[in-house]
Amino acid sequence: MKKAMLFGLVVCLAVIIGVPGAGVAKDWKKVRVATEGAYPPWNATATDGKLYGFDIDVINEVCRRMSLECEIIPQAWKGIIPGLTGGKYDLIIAGMQATPKRLEVIDFAGPYAKTPGSFATLKSSPLAAFKSSLEGVTLNDITPPEQSVIDELRKLLKGKVIGVQTTTTHSNFLDTYFKDVATIRKYDSQENVLLDLNAGRIDAAEASLSYWVPLMKKEQGANLALFGPAWTGDIFGLGNGVGVRKEDQDLKAIINEGLAQMRADGTIQKLAIQWFGFDNSPKEGGSF
Repeated sequence: MKKAMLFGLVVCLAVIIGVPGAGVAKDWKKVRVATEGAYPPWNATATDGKLYGFDIDVINEVCRRMSLECEIIPQAWKGIIPGLTGGKYDLIIAGMQATPKRLEVIDFAGPYAKTPGSFATLKSSPLAAFKSSLEGVTLNDITPPEQSVIDELRKLLKGKVIGVQTTTTHSNFLDTYFKDVATIRKYDSQENVLLDLNAGRIDAAEASLSYWVPLMKKEQGANLALFGPAWTGDIFGLGNGVGVRKEDQDLKAIINEGLAQMRADGTIQKLAIQWFGFDNSPKEGGSF
């Protein structure tokens, strides 16, 4: 009898103080969302400090539909996952790919976009003349023709300097396939990659097609050209998702519901075309 009473007291205390694992759902009326604010057109920071971009429009619409009061805050890319797990904010929306490695640490709602990676260089560079025999290479199960394209690019990039933003899927891709033939120079932001590419301090750079395509329509990217195939699969993850702590499955379900509504009525597709100039929205439902 005493043991039963003691057990009941422990359960009550767990509910009151919110011990992790006690199954207590949080009140998600107010949510803090982190974004990088330095990866246009996914997310960027205006001169007045206002955050804008595809990510911002997507999360604002999700929050509106799901009656959430969302505060969007800037956070440097390098510490963005530790900030989430440490409770600094509740969500991440920053064009982040859901990869197996990241899924070991956090969870994701979505996907809300799926975009390949691509190389870019200056139009004046000999690299710009390279024509791939394949439009795309999927790294999950590399076929002989795909391996042939990879081998061609390894020869082409031998001795070259390739820029990339650090701790990204693009950085992991270069480390896996090109580190032994080229110098991989890593930057804290995509903006600094672009600065060195335009200045000729690096020979090429690797990033998402959804970054390069809109950029090349602007002055900052007018001198750039894409080369090689579009890269998908394996290292490039399962799509772009909204980062959430593993223990916050109720919040993940709320965000997934908002994204599902937006996908069903064409809102995400329209936003993708508005910001990227093409539709990189997921073509199927489901979640990670």
